[in-house]
Amino acid sequence: MAVAAEFQKTVENLIAAYEGESGASAKYAAYAARADAEGWHGAASLFRAASRAEQIHAANHARVIKQLGGEPKAKLEAVEIGDTLANLKAALAGENYEIETMYPTFLAEARQSGNARAIRTMEYALEAEKTHSRLYGEAIALVEAGNKTSWAARSMYFYVCPTCGWTSETKENDPDCPICGVPAERYLMIR
Repeated sequence: MAVAAEFQKTVENLIAAYEGESGASAKYAAYAARADAEGWHGAASLFRAASRAEQIHAANHARVIKQLGGEPKAKLEAVEIGDTLANLKAALAGENYEIETMYPTFLAEARQSGNARAIRTMEYALEAEKTHSRLYGEAIALVEAGNKTSWAARSMYFYVCPTCGWTSETKENDPDCPICGVPAERYLMIR
């Protein structure tokens, strides 16, 4: 099945997003190992949770790409790993790029082409990335302060929505996913 002309740019954007999400997932997994080695176990848990969320975004994008007649593909680059603080800052910069530039641009085009499935997968990712940005910002402040009694140092669970990738450090305050409405009992628990 070939991509319809009116969805060509949407598919190109989705492939770029798929590649970005796939790369972020691999990068965050590598960052988690470094954080654990440095004793920042909560930051490592956050990296693992965000990695899983990025996999969810990539899978959602891939499904829509295929539905539109495209082929999802990603060229993964070698991961450059710094210390935990540098990795948190790099992750935050990547999330903020997606929030401020990539997804708004891609969404504007998808809305113009009128593809509801593309709009939904990108909106899910955009909103979930906002939670990652918030959590990375909090972790940066704790690691910069060297706060080894904070959540950034303690191994903990994060909760990830299996449908949209929304990520939270608590389950009790959020009975249903605020992005897609999935019941909390379906959340993935990532440590």
